[in-house]
Amino acid sequence: MTDLKLLALDSEDLDIVSAHVQDAVVRVGDMGYSKSDRRFVLLINRYAWEVSDPGGRGQRKRAGLHFDFVKAAHAEGFDLNAKDGVLELLAISFAAGDAPEGDVLLTFAGGGRVRLEVECLEARLRDLGGVWAAKAQPKHDVD
Repeated sequence: MTDLKLLALDSEDLDIVSAHVQDAVVRVGDMGYSKSDRRFVLLINRYAWEVSDPGGRGQRKRAGLHFDFVKAAHAEGFDLNAKDGVLELLAISFAAGDAPEGDVLLTFAGGGRVRLEVECLEARLRDLGGVWAAKAQPKHDVD
């Protein structure tokens, strides 16, 4: 399977990126905002849903995800100082504001969130080459 390389310029594109990073894990210390570059970056271990077989363990892949044209980043529901803390990414969404501006929302398991104020939506996801067997296929209880 080839490595993923995706670009999101609108909410439909972002839905595809979100599907590919659902259940990714990220260390708090592996994400950050560079105000001077106007970029928010995450290094993630994504679950490769596209190569998973039902009931199997599947694979995890090391990937980079970044958002450009970021004006501000706000985090809540987790400790930013706990650099070794691990978060599970559930979804990414875009709430349009005064077009083309809006907010990108990264939602993590356990109630953590990162909200990015963006001038316009531009996100890039790229696999970085590391692949290994996942310990288990992610599962969610639906109430």
